[in-house]
Amino acid sequence: MVLLVGIGIGSAGNGGDSQKSAAEPGPTVTVTAKSEAGAEPAPTVTVTRTATKTAAAKAQTEKDTADTAPEGKAVFKVWGSAPSGVEITYGNDGTNLQGSRLPMTKTLTVKDDALYYQVTAQLMGGGDVHCSVTIDGKTKTGRAQGRFNICSAQLNSDFTGGFS
Repeated sequence: MVLLVGIGIGSAGNGGDSQKSAAEPGPTVTVTAKSEAGAEPAPTVTVTRTATKTAAAKAQTEKDTADTAPEGKAVFKVWGSAPSGVEITYGNDGTNLQGSRLPMTKTLTVKDDALYYQVTAQLMGGGDVHCSVTIDGKTKTGRAQGRFNICSAQLNSDFTGGFS
């Protein structure tokens, strides 16, 4: 006669509770006993522990791609999807620089007499793009979706010599 007994430890649902907790997996115990004619069964115990690690999901946000600039520099960024193309213009009130490929990152030295720094990206037939301009830890962002729409972001000089 062979006797097999399985014992599993698991977790039950929380009955509609929307929060999930990450619990360590419990051990699985298997007890096997053999019975010979007239002899007491001798139990054999096997314990198996399986650890499962779940990778944390990486959240991509606009903040991840548009929030740093070296001191005294203006950083312009345009990213997203523009299957039909995009026309990008960036710079300050005295410059009008061009770009056309995604993703784009350009850096310019900040001029003391500049009134503003801006970036615009016009979709050429469709898509979804984001744009940003960052100076001294301050960032302005924009977004455009659809056909021929324009993404725009601009930082203006203020009375203290900074940008906002």
